[in-house]
Amino acid sequence: MENESSSIKDDVEPVLVGGGFRPASFSETFQAYNPATGEKLPPLYPVSSWRDLELALKESRQLVPELASTSPEKRARFLSLYADLLEKRRLEIISRAYLETALPAEARLNQSEFPRLINQLRQAAAACEDRSWCQATIDTRLNIRSKYGPLGGVVVIFSPNNFPLAFNAVGGSDLVSAIATGHPVIGKAHPGHPGTTKLMAECLLEALRGSGLPLSTVHMLYHFSSEDGFRLVSQPEVAAIAFTGSRKAGLKLKEAADRAGKLFYAEMSSVNPVFFLPDLIKGKAGFLASELFASCSSGSGQFCTKPGLAIFIDDENSRIFLRHLRQVYAEPPSGYLLSPAVQDNLAEAIARLKEAGAELLIGGQPLPGPGFRFEPTLFAISGENFLEKPAAFQTEAFGTLAVAILVKEASEMIKVAENLEGNLTAAIYYSSSSTADEKLYRQLEPVVRLKVGRLLNNKMPTGVAVSPAMHHGGPYPATNHPGFTSVGIPSSFLRFAARHCYDNVSDEYLPEELRAKNPTGRMWRLIDGAWTTEDI
Repeated sequence: MENESSSIKDDVEPVLVGGGFRPASFSETFQAYNPATGEKLPPLYPVSSWRDLELALKESRQLVPELASTSPEKRARFLSLYADLLEKRRLEIISRAYLETALPAEARLNQSEFPRLINQLRQAAAACEDRSWCQATIDTRLNIRSKYGPLGGVVVIFSPNNFPLAFNAVGGSDLVSAIATGHPVIGKAHPGHPGTTKLMAECLLEALRGSGLPLSTVHMLYHFSSEDGFRLVSQPEVAAIAFTGSRKAGLKLKEAADRAGKLFYAEMSSVNPVFFLPDLIKGKAGFLASELFASCSSGSGQFCTKPGLAIFIDDENSRIFLRHLRQVYAEPPSGYLLSPAVQDNLAEAIARLKEAGAELLIGGQPLPGPGFRFEPTLFAISGENFLEKPAAFQTEAFGTLAVAILVKEASEMIKVAENLEGNLTAAIYYSSSSTADEKLYRQLEPVVRLKVGRLLNNKMPTGVAVSPAMHHGGPYPATNHPGFTSVGIPSSFLRFAARHCYDNVSDEYLPEELRAKNPTGRMWRLIDGAWTTEDI
């Protein structure tokens, strides 16, 4: 970062605060990197001072009652219009995201992540119009009615580096959930892709203007100090925080939020174990090794669902499997790490694994030349060594890195599962025609089930579909609350919702969702114990 001087003020990008882009209050600036070259990219972006955050809080506080009472149709109109405007600038946004992240422009950004961004906006708009997400519940005998509604405060969003579009602070799943439930938002961009965020924020501001929502509904700051982050999440105006990032940073923010009694939803760490049962490995060693490597190396290993542990029984077939793994991990990397910080953290993780006693089989070094690249890296340990200090081998590390755990027998595999921390995902690969695999599966699955949010069979975990049935969460330290998901509409809405109960309130004073007449004719309501779309 660089110190502010009067000569660079005019060259620093403005922040979105108070209903428009305005000069920031700052004392430092920063630049994004091009991961493919290692060079810094123009322009300069501000590290906002508390003055910017204070103004965003003031503007947001004034909007809380208005946004809480906006119609679902108006929120849906904003979300749909925002999707339309993003699509009009699709190539520009993807080009900037590629420049700032070096993620594959066509296969990843254009064909996968951008469609996901648009899909979740349109799904959220449809859920707003449908209204069933609020789970209206009516007891006609006692005349007690309740539904989910706004929390009555500001939602603060901290976005990650690895999804510049679908988890962006001003367009990702946290943003759509907060808007759909009627909240003002303060979004902190990730400093790894500020230019991408600026382009999306321009579309967002135009969508606010076109939809009729207040222009100050969303504020966007590029960066601010950790101390100001702790101060922000503690403010009276703040109702909830959504954070995606490292465990270390997440826990520090959570501590500040907890002291102030704030709702805090954090996705922090996951190694996503994959169990390979013995009979499946027979005859499929090469295929399984290639499938594991493809998943582990996808996005250069920078997915939160990357498989980081591979657990299998140490026998003749598994040793063939391990040889195949060494061969595929010897392949040159096809992509780049997102930043020098990611590269440094990967090197530190490798050093910790070595110190803990893991055997380095292949890789382990940064690659020379321009950009941020690292050798695909594979470690191996015995099940016994893992069980001696399981925490040492369960630190999330972005990059194409995996640890193979060779257990002596089925009972040791189950013990490994028992010593796993909470994860977003786990996969169990088994042969459906093997009695032995089926027996082991039935012993292993109940243990693994309680350790993860999403359990997969014969499928790698890196794909996260935007489906109402998707759960993207898990037990600590994957998240701090296993009951909530950041992906899957409308379930993701409920992070930012309070239960509103009405006791003996006349029909004309009730929210539309709780009145005798169904407001849409298709909204599902629980009336006297039965789900129905009928009027009362």
